[in-house]
Formats: sequence, C-alpha cells, structure tokens
Amino acid sequence: MKECFRVGLYRQGICHDLSKYSWTEFRVGCRYYQGTRSPNNAEREDKGYSTAWLHHKGRNRHHYEYWIDYSMDGSGRLTGMKMPVKYVVEMFLDRIAASKVYHGDTYTDRDPLEYYAKGKAGELMHPETRKLLEKLLHMLAQEGEETTYRYIRKEVLKKKSR
Repeated sequence: MKECFRVGLYRQGICHDLSKYSWTEFRVGCRYYQGTRSPNNAEREDKGYSTAWLHHKGRNRHHYEYWIDYSMDGSGRLTGMKMPVKYVVEMFLDRIAASKVYHGDTYTDRDPLEYYAKGKAGELMHPETRKLLEKLLHMLAQEGEETTYRYIRKEVLKKKSR
C-alpha cells in the first residue's frame, strides 16, 4: 500500500492483495509462514503445487500470470497479454515491497532486479510488459527509489492519460 501511495496509485494501494484475507490464501500463510520467503513456496514444496498461489494469481491483476491467455495466432498456445501500465507499476512496486520484507535491514535497491533475474517471468510475459518492468527494475538498481518513483509519477503514469 505504502509503495502504491508514493506514486499516486491510491485505489490500487488500498485494494492491493485483498485476496490474501480469503481463507484459501490466509490458511496457507499461517501454516507455512517462515518470514524470509513466500509461504506459497513452502506449500509448493510440501504438496507439489500451491493452492494459495493458484487462487491469488487469478484474482490480482498486478501479477503477469493473471494476463496469460490463449494466443490470438491460432496456435492454441498460452501467451502473455499486454498488461495495463498501472498494473505493471503495481507489479514493480510489489517486488520492491516483497524484497524489503524478505531482506529486512539488508535490503538494497538491487534486490528486486536480482530476484527477477533468477526467475523465468520473461518467458511468459508480454514483450511490452517485460520491457517496462525491466526498465523500472534497472532504474531502481542504478538510480534508486526517489528517481524511479518520480519517473513513474511524471512519465509512466501520466502517459496513459494523454
């Protein structure tokens, strides 16, 4: 919420991740909580899948997985659809918030980029969505929060209303 408010996404900040209070997600958070990583990963290791994640990604538009659908090219393959900019920004901010929680006092502005680089997100993400997310992650790592947040407020979020 705090990060969304800093760039002017007030509604998204208030509504961010409300599905975590559903029984499906909340019980997994309680049962698998460790404090240093997502409880969903622990559930996945235990069961081979995560009921909480499957529930969560289908209800929260700031996750690129929400935007995976069948390709329009007739191939029948799943592919990433282009995300609205405000959700790409929220996804970026979510990565910062999670990194701050999991790293605590050792957090640096490089942590969200390093976490992203370890994952496979780029393979299913729409190219334009990926390009914006990566631009913001690199900017954060190189120029810091204040510069990146100012850029988001003045350039990224303002462009959508032009």
